[in-house]
Amino acid sequence: MYIPKLNAITDRHEALAFMKRFSFGTIVTSKSDLPVATHLPFLVELRDDVIVLVSHFARANKQWKDIEQGNVLVIFSEPHAYISPTNYEKELNVPTWNYIAVHAYGSGNIITETDRVRGVLERTIDNYEATYRKQWNKLPEDYKLKMSKGIVAFEIVVSDLQAKKKLSQNKTEAEKTKIINSLSDSHNTADQLIAEYMINESR
Repeated sequence: MYIPKLNAITDRHEALAFMKRFSFGTIVTSKSDLPVATHLPFLVELRDDVIVLVSHFARANKQWKDIEQGNVLVIFSEPHAYISPTNYEKELNVPTWNYIAVHAYGSGNIITETDRVRGVLERTIDNYEATYRKQWNKLPEDYKLKMSKGIVAFEIVVSDLQAKKKLSQNKTEAEKTKIINSLSDSHNTADQLIAEYMINESR
């Protein structure tokens, strides 16, 4: 990913926090030189200072067969917001886009043990809707086993993390304030979130 020095996220914990907050990512693999992508929810874990991404494919999605065949890329890429040149002090300006993105590269491993696959499902439940766990625990064991067999769980050990935040860092304080106010007043949730990140960046 092209990352100008001004836009680089150098704090790994900041990148991790973003990945956990916006954890519905895009996993990209390659098959016969053709990129293949699937959109999945990820668990973002730190194990002995190593970042590990955990998720699962539907077994019918054949991309899982490529997960161990080469480098894997997972992209976390929201929110984003259009920035109008009306926010700038000089007329000689053009529109742009503010956004945050994290690219995680690594090697994938398929999880085959039944208890570990069940564990992936249950950790995913705990992460996204902990209150559902009580209902899940009451489901028949044969049903839960069927659900487990219908997926392919996997982990990705991250070897390279590239993180970028383009938040008008190259603009004047007056321009940034105007952009923040404009985005904060928007009815678009993504605009409001970018405003939130810009405010935090300026502190």
